[in-house]
Amino acid sequence: HAPGARLLLDQARRARVEPVRICVRRMSLPDTTDLLVVGLGPAGSRAACIAARAALRVLALDRRQRAGEPVQCAELVPALLNQEVTDLARYTVQRIGAMETYIEGGAREVTPDFPGAMIDRARLDAALVDEACDAGAHCRYGVALAAVGHDGLVQLSDGTRVRARAIVGADGPRSRVGHAVGRINRALVETRQVTVALARPHHATDIFLSSDIPGGYAWLFPKAGVAHLGVGVAPWARARLKPLLESLHERLVCEGRIGREVLRRTGGAIPVGGMLDPTAWLSDIPVLLAGDAAGLAHPVTGAGIAAAVQSGALAGEAAAAWLGGDRDALARYHEELAALFGPALRRGLARREELLAAHRSAGGAKPEALRRGWIAYPQYWAA
Repeated sequence: HAPGARLLLDQARRARVEPVRICVRRMSLPDTTDLLVVGLGPAGSRAACIAARAALRVLALDRRQRAGEPVQCAELVPALLNQEVTDLARYTVQRIGAMETYIEGGAREVTPDFPGAMIDRARLDAALVDEACDAGAHCRYGVALAAVGHDGLVQLSDGTRVRARAIVGADGPRSRVGHAVGRINRALVETRQVTVALARPHHATDIFLSSDIPGGYAWLFPKAGVAHLGVGVAPWARARLKPLLESLHERLVCEGRIGREVLRRTGGAIPVGGMLDPTAWLSDIPVLLAGDAAGLAHPVTGAGIAAAVQSGALAGEAAAAWLGGDRDALARYHEELAALFGPALRRGLARREELLAAHRSAGGAKPEALRRGWIAYPQYWAA
């Protein structure tokens, strides 16, 4: 079945999307700039774009070689993201209509009207970077942050030194910029994911909850002819990732839902400790954190793309306002993030802590605790 699986994967990659021009400037890096953006995922590219549109000199860097690659993401976004991303349909491979939850391997429990979209994350990232370049940002790949001085002088992996009037850290859950200012995501979930062929069409996200998956859950997200199958756990249970994923894979193969061949593997860390203070200083240089670097991923689901897009745009606005003389801009950025994401993050963090306590108890996490800890159930939303 390998040739057929590869054909399905190729079809899924091409489905309903158009080629995106990647505009990356190749000129030498400047040694001074108004705004330095570290990380060119959705948060960094939006910050760079908004700031460049405000006529700032923007230098944006990413240690990866290509936009959005490797993909370390399940590629599911909420349907409402189309309010933040122009023409999201261009990067949508499949629409999602419902959620199906399985507790301890039992019967499926369907939550209808749970809309979302499976996207081509690499194409979306490339398009957002392209938009930033068109706005005038100087974007470079293959350049990492080597060191950040207390005076704000930044050294890059190619030996270049850059001094910026402001810095946006959008470099993920283990942000180097965040570390430089003492903003560190200390609560993480470790994930592992494989991409496999999907045996039949499916239009729901499947969630698998179990006392054997502490601090996380397992998932199957359909993406046209393929599916992402993954598991996330608390770091202390990381050794369980491989056997948990292999067991779920074998089960779903035996049920005739997915193919046995693994087409791609990925994984990574997700911050689940809630929002960090997103502003800080290096001497007299303001630092703003956005996306995962600011701890904006949901503590229960791990979802973070929408928060990255929104917070990145707000960080670009705040940096431009502050550099334009608005000394309330940083405080306002913090307030806006707290208003947008605070309630959901606080509830998610409370439910996560309750569920972790249940996992650590002598009896383990029972089904009622698993339901209270998952967003598809009314128990999650109860007081």
